[in-house]
Amino acid sequence: MSDSAKYVKIVAWSDDDQCFVGSCPGIIGPCCHGDDEVKVYRQLCEIVAEWIEIAKRDNKPLPAPTAGTKFLERLLATE
Repeated sequence: MSDSAKYVKIVAWSDDDQCFVGSCPGIIGPCCHGDDEVKVYRQLCEIVAEWIEIAKRDNKPLPAPTAGTKFLERLLATE
């Protein structure tokens, strides 16, 4: 499993922006957007992988993984 796969990635429609917006809680906030949900997700995955690569290169600790930690259940419970 890649390090990137350990983090929940969210692509959601933004009524304010009238486009899909991608973010990765714990790694990066809203960081990419577009009209095509799949393209935004792919771009988000690339951004997260690059962020992790830079953190490792700079010997910075990675945040705790969010995938598989019931993160989404907690997030949905707050809605």
